[in-house]
Amino acid sequence: MQTEVVIVGAGPSVINSPLHVVTKEMICMAMVMMGFLPVCLVDALVVLLAKLKYGDLSKYGIVRPSLGPLRLKAVTGRSSVIDVGTVEKIKTGEIKVVKGLTNIRENEVEFEDGKSYQYDAIVFATGFRTNPRRWLQDADSFLDEGGYPRQKFPNHWKERDDLYFVGFARSGLVVCSMDAQNTANDIAKKRTVYISEESTVS
Repeated sequence: MQTEVVIVGAGPSVINSPLHVVTKEMICMAMVMMGFLPVCLVDALVVLLAKLKYGDLSKYGIVRPSLGPLRLKAVTGRSSVIDVGTVEKIKTGEIKVVKGLTNIRENEVEFEDGKSYQYDAIVFATGFRTNPRRWLQDADSFLDEGGYPRQKFPNHWKERDDLYFVGFARSGLVVCSMDAQNTANDIAKKRTVYISEESTVS
């Protein structure tokens, strides 16, 4: 018995906005290249490789954004979709991409074109929001309305001597790794100074 499932959000099933479809290998390559090439060049290379691998996906309902995958992540926080076989199923018609969800009534989903379909399961993959503003004292002074540091990359990771933001740049695992390393180095540096001062006092 076939089960009908609709995935709302990052997709690809119901696409709410343009997105990049890439492979895991492309992302790994981009992480390495970010160490010595500007973002604009890395983005251009990733987009070129994606075009060579997948061709024009717009006829299947998947439109690439105007921003490259890394820049898009930095600006909006939206990640690329890592393909593990989905695109092939879309091309063969096994998975259908639709746009513009407007209404849900129990198991029936209605779309902007007026069509509606019934599904056995509806999955919302619509992302998440940060919430430090709800519990962190004085958060408004250093976090914006979205819950992200007001200080922009690359200075976003540290707000004061005892407060660090790892993974808040919305720029993928490469920048998360940089945040973690910067934080660890800063803590180690302060610890070294503290131990040195204690030794001097003794």
